Amino acid sequence: MNHRTWYLVLVLSLVLFSVLSYSAQILIFRKPEDTFFYLMQDIAFLPIQVLIVTFIINELLTRREKLSMIKKLNMVIGVFFSELGNGLIHKLFEFDNKLDELRTHLIITDKWSRQDFDNATKLVKSFAYGVDSKKGHLEGLKLFLSEKRPFLLTLMENPNLLEHEAFTDLLLAVSHLTEELLARTDIKALPKHDLDHLSVDIKRAYAAIITEWLAYMRHMKEDYPFLYSFAVRTNPFNPEASPEIKYTG
Repeated sequence: MNHRTWYLVLVLSLVLFSVLSYSAQILIFRKPEDTFFYLMQDIAFLPIQVLIVTFIINELLTRREKLSMIKKLNMVIGVFFSELGNGLIHKLFEFDNKLDELRTHLIITDKWSRQDFDNATKLVKSFAYGVDSKKGHLEGLKLFLSEKRPFLLTLMENPNLLEHEAFTDLLLAVSHLTEELLARTDIKALPKHDLDHLSVDIKRAYAAIITEWLAYMRHMKEDYPFLYSFAVRTNPFNPEASPEIKYTG
């Protein structure tokens, strides 16, 4: 029995059960006018039942499922930054002419509020990144991304990540940069126009990873204070960051 046949049998069975129930009620109590009265009441209330079940209850269940999915996705994002993201941020620093200016806005502390995160997010999304592919070590970036490529491909195979559009865009940006670098056999002998093209690819990945890093820091601040404490102490934008907890008096 296929799915359509099973569905048809279920519908017919329910309708038949309803007809038999009303027929039995008329035969036993012999008050057809009461039966039809309550039948019409049930039909009149049916749209409200559909509204409650289809829209309200379904919306609540969908929202709960989505929150659970986001929580799981944030775990995946955490693995991304541990295995690839934080290291990539350090690599991309080499190409940023405005790193010192950017850093002043991203020295996150334990006392940061939601407003602080909102302000920082607006800033990084509108920041004029000074990325130059000639400034950094392209060969080192190529080697790093080549080593992390299997991990990156594994993440991209996760269908649940499609629910997180911004993180998916980040993975695509990093994947594209990886492909661009791996396609070039002699990084040291690239013409100017090609280097300018790579600057655009690096900038795209750089801006995306900073935005997602900030969003992940905010998530940890709100839901996982112990993870947030470690992330603050190892903040890649803080040149004085250290995993060790130091007594400040």
